[in-house]
Amino acid sequence: MPEYLTPGVYVEETSFRSKSIEGVATSTLGMVGATRYGPLPHVLTIADPGGAAPINLPVVTNTDPPLVTSYTEFERAFGGLGNVSERTNYLALSVRAFFGNGGRRVYIARAFGWPRDGQGEIDQAQVDAQFATRGVATGGAEAAQWRARWPGLAGREMKVDVTFTRGKNIVVRGADAQGVETARLTTVREFALVELAALVDGRPPQFPDDQLPDPVNLRVVLRDPVDRDLKFEGAGGGLEAIPPGQAGFHIQLTVMVTWADRVDVYTELAIDPRHPRSIMKVLNQQDPADEFALVWLRQIGDPTAAQLLTALLAADSQGYLTGGADGTDVIPRDLEGEEVSPNDPRKPATGLFALADIDDIAIVAMPDTASFADEGLRKTAVDSLIGHCERQRYRMAVVDPPIESSISEVREFRSQFDTKYAALYYPWLEIVDPNAVPDPGSPVPKLMLPPSGFVAGIYARSDIERGVHKAPANEVILGLTKFERNVTYGQQGVLNPEGINALRFFEGRSNRVWGARTLSSDPEWKYVNVRRLFIYLEHSIDKATQWAVFEPNNERLWASIRQTIEDFLLVTWRTGALMGTRPEEAYFVRCDRTTMSQNDLDNGRLICLIGVAPTYPAEFVIFRIGQWTADANRTT
Repeated sequence: MPEYLTPGVYVEETSFRSKSIEGVATSTLGMVGATRYGPLPHVLTIADPGGAAPINLPVVTNTDPPLVTSYTEFERAFGGLGNVSERTNYLALSVRAFFGNGGRRVYIARAFGWPRDGQGEIDQAQVDAQFATRGVATGGAEAAQWRARWPGLAGREMKVDVTFTRGKNIVVRGADAQGVETARLTTVREFALVELAALVDGRPPQFPDDQLPDPVNLRVVLRDPVDRDLKFEGAGGGLEAIPPGQAGFHIQLTVMVTWADRVDVYTELAIDPRHPRSIMKVLNQQDPADEFALVWLRQIGDPTAAQLLTALLAADSQGYLTGGADGTDVIPRDLEGEEVSPNDPRKPATGLFALADIDDIAIVAMPDTASFADEGLRKTAVDSLIGHCERQRYRMAVVDPPIESSISEVREFRSQFDTKYAALYYPWLEIVDPNAVPDPGSPVPKLMLPPSGFVAGIYARSDIERGVHKAPANEVILGLTKFERNVTYGQQGVLNPEGINALRFFEGRSNRVWGARTLSSDPEWKYVNVRRLFIYLEHSIDKATQWAVFEPNNERLWASIRQTIEDFLLVTWRTGALMGTRPEEAYFVRCDRTTMSQNDLDNGRLICLIGVAPTYPAEFVIFRIGQWTADANRTT
């Protein structure tokens, strides 16, 4: 009990109700795969163009896969639908299908095929070649370098333009009739709207505005450490003033980065790194003002502000970046990724491991698994996807079959897996190719896509409109022209018992998901909605009862936990997620001496037993009808 040592009145707050449980989100998707561009967490060694020893340079600092809430956001962060290394960009197309079918939130973990050495490790000597660059030279030597923030051929399509403006706020230094310099104007105390470390061009008051700054006349505004007045740092590094008869014009830069239809404009930039809007800070590789900035400026050596400005404004320093590469083809190891290094805190998780710490992901898909021609690679990739969901416990995987699979081939593929945390959908879907421009009079180009993006969107749509307890089946699929093959009634009679969910076309009812089974041989976890309902219940209870850890393990705590969980299950039952006409028929919660022995109590264990009666989908709707003889003389 609290301490009461000093006499007085004590007002204390207490609670007379049980703590509530808030249901977790179930419609958030996590995807892993290759993209044209975008965030890619990794720590790599890049050689210093200035000749210094190689340095550890993080490719990005945002180690968590970014959240995307629309396809427009995805395009800005990861590029469009174009091919990756001449391979179909299945991830981008699947994200597009996800949002087109009702999805709202997806985390993207980009995978990249880094060149590897003979031991299978990333070949650091080839890392730098994966990034597009453009040199910024002055006097024949590089003063800086524009670099793509992430690797990929897409960097070659990025164009950088730098312009400058002269501010209207000026200081003019003059002299009196005897030629004595006017003392009042020896500092820049009245140089309004100019911050410390701003760049100033000292020139005669009248001259063309578009004339390039002369490095000799450039000054940096600093504070004198002695008299604390604002003064100018000249080319020699000392604090001085603008010569008599000249004016000081504030120089600011504008950087425009163009990539396809995307144009990013960064205004009011300064050169000196001490300025709050220094170009080195705004377009920094590690922590830029724009999370999805395309390029960054890397300073080489120690150029002065005047030298760097001159180099940036030079025509040869602007234009398209060059170089860059898409690495090698992505393999299952790239998709699975690596865990956080225990020895190097700067090395983040990649691939599937990068999704592990994002708590709100409930669905996981990896469309690139279906692109592997080799059967062994394909199975390895799917195994890593299933293993990820089983380790995380609160996630469901959507598995894609191989392209152009026959009924026998998809059954053989399915027979390799047995898990309650994944579901397989068949066949692939045909869409109009969004990258191709048809010739007049020619057929519209088509493209085949794996079903995971479409199905994940239907999962999300069903959860949002009905709830996680509703089987994500008998739902219309949007955004396709037709299925790769038509699954007939008889063929589904073979596929359905084996846990292969068919996608079928019904005349007058469009294209629909016509199956809701997992890849489990356990009849308790046969249905997708039952598995996902328990994921929802378990995850919600797990998150909302963390307060109970280290509380006194007695009857009062047991009663509080029982009430908390019963209140949550009551609300769940009222939504139609559980069976029973009364709450007593739908669930029970036990947390007392019957669930714990004295040994459990002595070892700090609290055991709560929860039973729920889930609703199963009406997979087979049967109407029995027969003839009835109406006998007038029959009595009842």
